[in-house]
Amino acid sequence: MLKREYKNTGDQISVLGLGCMRLPKVEGSETIDRAEAQKIVDLAYERGVNYFDTAYRYHEGDSELFIGEALKKYPRESFHLATKMPMWMVNSPEDVKRIFEDQLSRCQVEYFDFYLCHAMNATYLETMKKHGVYEYLKEEKKAGRIRYLGFSFHDSPEVLRQIVEYGEWDFAQIQLNYLDWELQNAKSQYEILTEHGIPVVVMEPVRGGALASLCEESDRILKEARPDHSIASWAVRYVASLPNVMTVLSGMSTLQQVEDNTATMIGFEPLTDKDRETIAAALEAYRKNKTIPCTGCRYCMDCPFGVDIPGVFKAYNTFAIGGGKDRMRNEIAAFGEGHGPDECKSCGKCMKLCPQKIQIPDRMKEIAELLAQK
Repeated sequence: MLKREYKNTGDQISVLGLGCMRLPKVEGSETIDRAEAQKIVDLAYERGVNYFDTAYRYHEGDSELFIGEALKKYPRESFHLATKMPMWMVNSPEDVKRIFEDQLSRCQVEYFDFYLCHAMNATYLETMKKHGVYEYLKEEKKAGRIRYLGFSFHDSPEVLRQIVEYGEWDFAQIQLNYLDWELQNAKSQYEILTEHGIPVVVMEPVRGGALASLCEESDRILKEARPDHSIASWAVRYVASLPNVMTVLSGMSTLQQVEDNTATMIGFEPLTDKDRETIAAALEAYRKNKTIPCTGCRYCMDCPFGVDIPGVFKAYNTFAIGGGKDRMRNEIAAFGEGHGPDECKSCGKCMKLCPQKIQIPDRMKEIAELLAQK
């Protein structure tokens, strides 16, 4: 497994990290299927993955509990555990302390290797200032209960600069992949962090699975260039080839994904100029399709009116890349009555939570109208 030393500390971080937001679930719930998820953790660990990323609200709070159980059998110094302060749940200084203590208990550890302020943006920067979040976490770092302090980010490059300049950060986590390099200002964000000497943790390298299979023409271009490589491996290699990337998180939900991603990093080949040209050609073909940039993060859920927002968008995107309207209609019908796009009341609750800034009510209206057509 390819590893990179963190800031001359001697800490060797696997360039592939296991993101614990998309673990196998018990059917019909966000509860993690312990047996299947344990197999994923064990295989990843066996193949050299030593960075595990969770958060307070992943799997509706079950992710931290599971990863604490799953990693308990391994020597504590053999892995790096990362979790996050849910900034949207902070309404007082007491909340910060309570949540942090709860996380240590859930994860069954005495310290976190990497700790982040979750989903930072302009609003949560004000929350941080108002409730002393940064100051409290710096004290926990001094006490040894946090080794490295950082933040994950969803906003503009201008806001990123404000956050970077607010404190002394050890690392930052951003959404970075070859589709978002220009689309979501990922290039600018990466350059700002590099300029300030802040190592990057990559989230959404395969964009919630969208870059594991783009569209028929794009997939053909990538497969012809490297027949023995998976479509997803192109996305993983793209971000791992960037010099300021510390680790690349992948939310692996099957053993096959673990095998594929670890194989990519064990036999890592940085992108060549020809590879970059191939990706550019695949992107050009993909952009002809009008897909919705949803990553399936589920921050928008639960909808007060029952709409399965990420499910609807996933079904629509399958249609957009050539899956057919009947297939989209059947996939949405499978959610059950009361969960389709026509249930959207444009309340706007989801809009405040979407990291991708998708105009969700507008898109739901468009999809509902599309489904109503014969």
